[in-house]
Amino acid sequence: MKAWRVHANGEPREVMRLEEVPDPQPGPGQLLLRVRAANVNFPDALLCRGHYQVRPPLPFTPGVEICGEVLAAGDGAAGEVGARVLAQPPLPDGGFAELAVVDAATVRPAPEALDDAEAAALHIGYQTGWFGLHRRARLRAGETLLVHAAAGGVGSAAVQLGKAAGAQVIGVVGGADKARTARELGCDLVLDRRSDDLVAAVKEATGGRGADVVYDPVGGDAYAKSVKCIAFEGRIVVVGFAGGSIPSPALNHALVKNYAILGLHWGLYNTKDPAAVDACHEELTKLAAQGVIKPLIGGRVPLAEAAEAVQRVADGTSVGRLVVVPGAEATR
Repeated sequence: MKAWRVHANGEPREVMRLEEVPDPQPGPGQLLLRVRAANVNFPDALLCRGHYQVRPPLPFTPGVEICGEVLAAGDGAAGEVGARVLAQPPLPDGGFAELAVVDAATVRPAPEALDDAEAAALHIGYQTGWFGLHRRARLRAGETLLVHAAAGGVGSAAVQLGKAAGAQVIGVVGGADKARTARELGCDLVLDRRSDDLVAAVKEATGGRGADVVYDPVGGDAYAKSVKCIAFEGRIVVVGFAGGSIPSPALNHALVKNYAILGLHWGLYNTKDPAAVDACHEELTKLAAQGVIKPLIGGRVPLAEAAEAVQRVADGTSVGRLVVVPGAEATR
């Protein structure tokens, strides 16, 4: 089969190579999947650079989230051949390939309401958003939610989930095209970080109160501005640092202004509270069936263009999710 492999750390377009490798075989408790679609996540770029918290041995195949079709089951593995499922291929053998082997216990049914690319983009981004907004921040209907990078893959999920929860959503983006996308997603107010005074605009929109919840996958300057417009008893959910700069919170400021800084590492729920992850998937499936959530797909690219897609996500030039669909023609 064909698979992308990283032999040395560096920028994705420079270190990812499309190679011919032996077809994998499922072991006990494993399923062999045909990759129907593989979502591109920012951690894929960090993995290539060697900057992620997990550093798989070289060479490895990136791609941490797929929609696949069950081709075969290993001994003791429960799986129906032909079933369409969501899975996270364990590194070092990720999903940017034609085939993948996964642990049968970790797969979940792909929502029927979503096509392959949309389904591939559902699990990590929307689970992260759901746990961040509901388990960590306890977002309530009528509250104001501020979402950074609102037109990106992670931010767009938070926007949709925030609207589903009955919140007023303010989306922060960079550029006119992304502002247009954020409005189409349903943001009540869209701010362009390049031209708008974010702090003043949030305070004006909330009658001086500020945002009740901030969803921050960016860090850096985004975080610095968030603490200047956070409401009394507000909650800042730290999701990631796509901006490249990790802020150092001033805890005296959090004390004086009476707000909470909440870290979110969604992956820990898979081991600490797997039942909650299953329940979340059921809830997301229902919301997808109702048309309340639908992953924003900014482009479907063939397997041969995966490295460039990962680079675009790394550079922050993509809108929504870029999804690798083996055998497909590029749509954007």
